[in-house]
Amino acid sequence: MSLDAIKRISEAEEQARQAKILAQQKARQSVEQAEKTGKESITSTLARAESEIAALKRKADQTAAEQASELASKTANRQATLRARAEGRVDFAAQIIVERIVNV
Repeated sequence: MSLDAIKRISEAEEQARQAKILAQQKARQSVEQAEKTGKESITSTLARAESEIAALKRKADQTAAEQASELASKTANRQATLRARAEGRVDFAAQIIVERIVNV
């Protein structure tokens, strides 16, 4: 084999070795970039989810407060109605008692 052929083979082997090293570096960079992008995506998704949860919680708290207020109002109205009925019946009951005492 001639010296020139040996030189070309050595150069080809060196080029292959350099290409392999470059490919490994690119593969590592691609993996690192994919991991970085994935972590950023997870962080972003978690932040959005936490924000949505907080908004839903605020809305649920507001709805619960509104419903509690409405229920309290209805209860107060019912209480006033029952009290008015009871007061009307007290007068009637007192009248019956007086009639029975007088008629005895």
